[in-house]
Amino acid sequence: MATGRISKRTLDAFQSSGMTGFLWDEDLKGFGVRVAASGAASYVIQFRMGGRESPTRRYTIGTNGSPWTPATAREEAIRLLILVARGIDPMEEDKKRRREAVDLAFSKYADTFSAACKGKGWKTLVNRSIRLHLKPVLGNKPLPTITRSDVVAVFDRMPEEQTANKRNVFAVLRRLFKWAVSRGDILHSPMEGMETPPPVKPRDRWLLDGELKHIWEQAPKTHRCFGPIVRLLIVTGQRREEVAGLYWDELDHEAREWRLPSHRTKNGEPNTVPLNDLAIAELDLVAKADKWPNHGRVFPTSTGAGFTGYAKGKDKLDRLVGEANGRPLPPWRLHDLRRTLATGFQRLGVRFEVTEAVLNHVGGSKAGVAGIYQRHDWRDEKRDALQAWSDHLTTIFAG
Repeated sequence: MATGRISKRTLDAFQSSGMTGFLWDEDLKGFGVRVAASGAASYVIQFRMGGRESPTRRYTIGTNGSPWTPATAREEAIRLLILVARGIDPMEEDKKRRREAVDLAFSKYADTFSAACKGKGWKTLVNRSIRLHLKPVLGNKPLPTITRSDVVAVFDRMPEEQTANKRNVFAVLRRLFKWAVSRGDILHSPMEGMETPPPVKPRDRWLLDGELKHIWEQAPKTHRCFGPIVRLLIVTGQRREEVAGLYWDELDHEAREWRLPSHRTKNGEPNTVPLNDLAIAELDLVAKADKWPNHGRVFPTSTGAGFTGYAKGKDKLDRLVGEANGRPLPPWRLHDLRRTLATGFQRLGVRFEVTEAVLNHVGGSKAGVAGIYQRHDWRDEKRDALQAWSDHLTTIFAG
């Protein structure tokens, strides 16, 4: 077994002699260089984990050449042998480091977490939060090295006015770390003990009868898709994306029903929405006949995709209402139409359980034990309530 102090001179001499095999350093026990028949040299360390009874193991530091020279390889060998003396296997440590750099890099790990998420609404929120707020800050930082200050940096970067969105991003990130702990990828979440961002004061805006009348009259002048969408929001109380993403095969003209599938609802629960007189009339206008198509989107754009131009449509609607009314309406959102229907139901004496059933809202009467054992679908009651709402609106719109 050849020994000597490993240096550039001794390595050059060893290679030029045509010798192959190992040259072990006489000063640093366990540090060596292996020369192959081709003349290529690789630096190694040899060690045991657990005493003389344990088998001898070798770990390759790297091939001779930048960045590994006899000097740099010696420094790395000292570091690795110190790990061995502390009972840390450098081979396992290297596997851990490589895994952290690749599999546990935040960007890749976040994509894995997103793929495991269920529910269209939650998955959409997760993907949006990861893309807009988490990856730009955390990047490829290894998950086990992310600290609380890194997490705080995510929320410091978000605009102050995005209070509600901060709570959403907080929920996504907290769930991601909790998932990582459950899989054994990290020991503790850096968000343990962090306070959830304060809630936003719930909106209480609902539209008065006169305001609804102005919106109903001006909506058709905005856009061939946006106008009917707004009107259906008023008469059905469903969510914006659910109405805008409507397909003809979800509708039954004869049964006067809209069967909304679970994959298109926010809470993943299917919903049957009875179609009242105003809803039927509006859909007849969209179809340009009282016989509706049996497939395709109800509101396709020129490219065939779903409608997304809410902001432009809302701006134009507000402008038209303001011009016709002589003054703009107090600030309102499309989602306020959903609250307006619920408020209108209350005025009409509709039961709370029926209102929740129409809105497909899981809470209140559907929560807890009641939600498990109470399986009545309120089909007839929903039909009566929505027709009463249609009659009420018809009276308003008639002036």
